[in-house]
Amino acid sequence: MHTETREVGSQREIPFMKGILALNLLLRFGLELAALGLLAYGSYRLGLAGPARWALAIGAPLAAAALWGAFIAPRASWLAPEPLRFLLELVVFGGAAYAVSAAGHPHLGLAFLALALLNRLLITIWHQ
Repeated sequence: MHTETREVGSQREIPFMKGILALNLLLRFGLELAALGLLAYGSYRLGLAGPARWALAIGAPLAAAALWGAFIAPRASWLAPEPLRFLLELVVFGGAAYAVSAAGHPHLGLAFLALALLNRLLITIWHQ
């Protein structure tokens, strides 16, 4: 039985890989949304009172989304070159992991950061 293959970057793609590649990109999108949620939750729980609490809980995810849209997203107004792009992603994902860890959930923060780094590694390896 012959299985159709084609070149994708340096990887040979077999039919089931299309699904795996799509799942990896779907995971990436989920991680991006989760980072915004974790930033909001962690910022809210920092212990500030009154309007400052709400300003940080709304402002932190908005700042991360603006950073992402301007420099990291595939259709960014200025797509950062690769070493800088990775560092900016690390700021967003690391900030989210730190925020939720500081809010009392260090295991969740560590798991989130590990999953984000694994996802980024696969994106790099698979040239996504």
